[in-house]
Order: sequence, then C-alpha cells, then structure tokens
Amino acid sequence: MLSNLSREPYPLKGKNVMITGVSRWQGIGYAIARQAAAWGASVIIHHFQPHDKEQPWGADDLHHVLTGIESELTDKAFLYDVSGDFADPEEPIKLMDEINRECGHLDALICNHGLSGSDGAIGELTAEMLDKHYAVNTRSTLLLTQCFASQHDAVRDRGKVIYMTSGQRLGSMHGEIAYAAAKGALADITTTIADQLADENITVNTINPGPVNTGYLNNEAWNKMKPMFPFGRFGEPEDPAQLITWLLTNEASWITGQIIHTEGGFARWRPPSE
Repeated sequence: MLSNLSREPYPLKGKNVMITGVSRWQGIGYAIARQAAAWGASVIIHHFQPHDKEQPWGADDLHHVLTGIESELTDKAFLYDVSGDFADPEEPIKLMDEINRECGHLDALICNHGLSGSDGAIGELTAEMLDKHYAVNTRSTLLLTQCFASQHDAVRDRGKVIYMTSGQRLGSMHGEIAYAAAKGALADITTTIADQLADENITVNTINPGPVNTGYLNNEAWNKMKPMFPFGRFGEPEDPAQLITWLLTNEASWITGQIIHTEGGFARWRPPSE
C-alpha cells in the first residue's frame, strides 16, 4: 500500500534526463526539456542543426533554445548539450560515452529525434531513402537504448526510456513510406524491449504525440482540418511534453511496454472542410 499520498513539488530532482532532437524552440523536444527542468531534472540535450537547415522552417538560434531551457532549471541542476549526426552508426555510442563521462549516470532517455523529408510513396522510393530513415529514426534509437541500459544500475530508481512515433497504426501517412516504416518499427518493438529491460529495472514506452504545431501550421491548413479536432484546437508541443515528463516520474513507474496516443481526440475519420 502507498502510505504517502502527497506529491513532490520537484519530482525529477536529482535526475539526469537526456532528450534527443532538441534544437527548435517550437519543437516537442524543447517543450520536454523545459518541463523536465521545471520539475527539477538536470537536462542533457542532443541537437543536429544541419537537418533543420534543410527543412522549410529552417534552424533556430541554438543560444535562444539553450537559454530557454536554462531559465527553468532548479537549484543545483545543470544543462549540457551535444551535437551529433545519427546517420553515423558510431554517433550514438560516442555521444553516450561523452555524456556518461561529463554528466554521470543517466536516469532517463527520451528519443525525440527524427529525420523527415527525403521520402516518397510506393513507386517513388529508393534504397537510399529507406536506409537513411532507418539509420536515423530506428537504428540510432536502438543503439542509444542499448547504451542507456548498459550504464543503468538496477539498484537505483527505475530507469525510463521513451520512444516517439507518429500514429502509423491509426491512419495513412501518404507519401512518407520511409519515415512511417522507420518510426513504426519503434512502436512494434516496444513490447519486446520493455520485456527485456524490465529485468534491469527500466521501463520502455512509446508516445504518439499526434498532430502538433511545431511551426508549420498556417491558417489555411488549420481551417481545413478544424472539424477533425473536437476540442477546437491543434496540438501544441506542451501537450505531449507534459505526458512524457510525467512518465519520467516515480508516479508512472508501473507503466511499461505501452504505445500511448496523446492526440486530443484527433478524428481522422471526420471529413475536412472544403
């Protein structure tokens, strides 16, 4: 029986949390990092701005991103950042070695990074497209998980691993076969990895954040999609960030092997506006 029903004001105090793919102030990774910092964690972020520069929205000022996270840090917590290209098969191991050396033991790993673009529908795919998405979206995540598990001391508080997917099981992602296949693989392997790592006192869960406005949504697109959102708004980065950060706390230590959808009732089956 639980004897203490009060809540800790800083439930992640003393924890070291690593979040990948944190380079844009409108991104989900940034929202997670700020929430984790506000709840007491020391935050280690990974970024790779060359990917952002290739996207239509471009790259943000990294100093702006770091300053925003630092502003939420609590007493004695720290922020550490690393850059790395996960297309390189050696990069996950190099980064984890550096982080363990400079920051110590990691208590949680959130694999928020993702490669988008350079994709197509059936009939447009190339082996290069498929391999590139697998390398960044799937392979690097599995290697990071392996490194995280190898450094976790099972006598500590429960370790936490969180993957990000995109609801491939819930609806079509036309024209994004390489991305959907690579991210979908993480959802389908969640139960297997969670089962193994439970013996190491680590939980593993996958989050589908649903449609989130990370800077790409314009009024025309919103007006067309509005009927699909019963609560009258699009998702914001803080929506999945609050769930993900809660999963890092001891309150969520009984949850593992799950694919959790946080979509605000997004109804793909409702017709869009004309």
